[in-house]
Amino acid sequence: MDIRYRPARLADVPAIAALINGYAERKLMLPRTTSELYEHVRDFIVADADPGGLCGCVALHIDTDRIAEIKALAVAEPLQGRGIGRRLVHEAIAEAERLGIERVFCLTYQEAFFAKLGFTRVDRSRLPDKVWSECVRCHRFLDCDEVAMWRPVHQADAACAPAAAAMLDSSQS
Repeated sequence: MDIRYRPARLADVPAIAALINGYAERKLMLPRTTSELYEHVRDFIVADADPGGLCGCVALHIDTDRIAEIKALAVAEPLQGRGIGRRLVHEAIAEAERLGIERVFCLTYQEAFFAKLGFTRVDRSRLPDKVWSECVRCHRFLDCDEVAMWRPVHQADAACAPAAAAMLDSSQS
């Protein structure tokens, strides 16, 4: 199976919504409306399998000139454990680096996964822009059990180098 990583297109939104909301129904991530996904489609990077179609997604949402959130990471269950989620995160980090972002963060239930990628746990109070712009509107705001984690974009992480090179190659085609 060949998997290509690329920026999302409008035509990908229904598949992104199905993937994310399938996990949201099981309380494994937050739901996203179709209108929200269309509004933020430029934030998304997708994994596109041949054959099979869209099998993963991640969004890089810029909060300030220094920090961005990695969010809405999802990989189709049959393809989990093959490095697709890790590669999607690395693609998002490469995009953050291209934009000049200093640090990326996430709110997650998958602490061990992100720890393997160099993220460390941080108190949510260190992310006031996120908390007061988006979290405050969430139905789980007063009962949030997600873990906040972050990492610098420029971190000694050899696994990110191939993703950055691949992103540059795909953008030049």
